[in-house]
Amino acid sequence: KPEGAIFLWLWFKDLPITTEQLYQRLKARGVLMVPGHNFFPGLDKPWPHTHQCMRMNYVPEPEKIEAGGKILAEEIERAWAESH
Repeated sequence: KPEGAIFLWLWFKDLPITTEQLYQRLKARGVLMVPGHNFFPGLDKPWPHTHQCMRMNYVPEPEKIEAGGKILAEEIERAWAESH
């Protein structure tokens, strides 16, 4: 069981959809991760991480993390397949 931070930041560099779109796809399948733009309000300059990163909670049971990770991988593969 984790004994420190409960969040991981995942960077989806060059993903062909926005993290907001990925969030919507994951949410529809019961997986909740938060798009990075929610954590960077009021930036003076554009920063790629605001739209390329998502925050994931890793405290749930290992089985739920594994199932969510599988769905995440499927949606990333789908995004790439649709972009070609």
